Amino acid sequence: MKAHIQFLFCIIVCILLGLNNVKAQLVDQNIPLDTVQQPKTLKQNQIQQIDSLYDVVDAFKAINPIKNKNKENFSKKRSPISYLPNINYNPSIGFQIGVKAVGGVYFGDKKNTSMSVFATALNYTTKGIAVGYLFHDTYTKENNWNLKGSLHIAKMVGLDYGIGLGMPLENLTDEEQILNNPERIRYVNNYTVYGFSERIYKQLTDNLFLGAGIYIDLKRNIKTLGDFENTPLDVYSDRKGYNPHMNNNNGLMLNVQYMTRDNPNNAYKGIYSDIVLRANQTWLGSSQEGFQLLTDFRKYWQLSNYRPNHVLAFWHYGSFNVGGDQGYLDLPGTGKDPYARSGRGYTNGYFRGKSFAYTEIEYRFPILRNQFLSGVVFANMQTIDDEIGSKLFRQWQPAGGAGLRILFNKLTRTNLCIDYAFGKFGQKGLFLGLNEAF
Repeated sequence: MKAHIQFLFCIIVCILLGLNNVKAQLVDQNIPLDTVQQPKTLKQNQIQQIDSLYDVVDAFKAINPIKNKNKENFSKKRSPISYLPNINYNPSIGFQIGVKAVGGVYFGDKKNTSMSVFATALNYTTKGIAVGYLFHDTYTKENNWNLKGSLHIAKMVGLDYGIGLGMPLENLTDEEQILNNPERIRYVNNYTVYGFSERIYKQLTDNLFLGAGIYIDLKRNIKTLGDFENTPLDVYSDRKGYNPHMNNNNGLMLNVQYMTRDNPNNAYKGIYSDIVLRANQTWLGSSQEGFQLLTDFRKYWQLSNYRPNHVLAFWHYGSFNVGGDQGYLDLPGTGKDPYARSGRGYTNGYFRGKSFAYTEIEYRFPILRNQFLSGVVFANMQTIDDEIGSKLFRQWQPAGGAGLRILFNKLTRTNLCIDYAFGKFGQKGLFLGLNEAF
């Protein structure tokens, strides 16, 4: 508790220092501080342009002993692709080493076409996880069509703490006690996964899209390490009629998307909303039929027109069961969102259940005027319905933290994110990655 109090004190100090720095820089430029109250008086040349920003590429150029003689053409040669030795750490995966590339490009006029982004990576971690993936989110000219897809192959090691929120429940059977796991016994599940998904959206009106897609997720060689007579995986699989050693999660998707955010990597303003009905289908090879409604809503408030990266961001993600069942490893929960970014403060899968809802708010503030360095502070909550005793929206588990942002590629607003977060049950850790959590 003392360590948490000290950390919270450090967060508050960082925020105050960041705000004081912002104030000092605005005063130095004779810019009024009440920018939110005076949006109509802003002039275009007062808002930061890309050329005034400073990122990691600029830093390497500055220290490069071989100077670029043609500096005027340097910005034209800049690549929208960010390459990064993917050295990472978080409590779910251990220490990670690999290579990652994140890029962005416009397939139309920036005024009416959203940025298309893609990512690829090959990683290995100290916990024996090996992952290779390709991902894309593509917008055609004037946003007429939007295609989202991914392909991944992974050897996974997943930490498992049962289902529910870790709260002791009364009048449980021996099997339900194993599933509830109030002692927070840590199980480790090994498996191999092969996954593919593709969605296609058609723009109906401005910013509103309707789409459909297909997904295939094959898990093989599933096993729990250690000498346990019964594990949550075994108990759940037996109760629901699943093979505990292999599972197919294949089906179709129907989607409705509304999007006004200005950048998918690091939004300053706007909304992103996606509603997906996933339908596991046995005729497509799924182990069982099941229906899950996924909701993803993100809202961004730009707090200053002079400092565009001064933002308040809100995220709500939900995965609600509307029929049938899911395999144990497919149950929604911490870090089970499509980008595995929810639940900073806990390991992936720390809470899981039949239905899951997650809410997070993050305050993003500038530190340096050229955006090379900025900061964030965030808090989140999770709730679960596990069919045993935990009820959705009645019990919650919180977490929070703070972090620094280093501008990695100013053309695509790609940040290198360094976060420290902590939750309950002694859960805490350092989280690193490219691009914002949401």
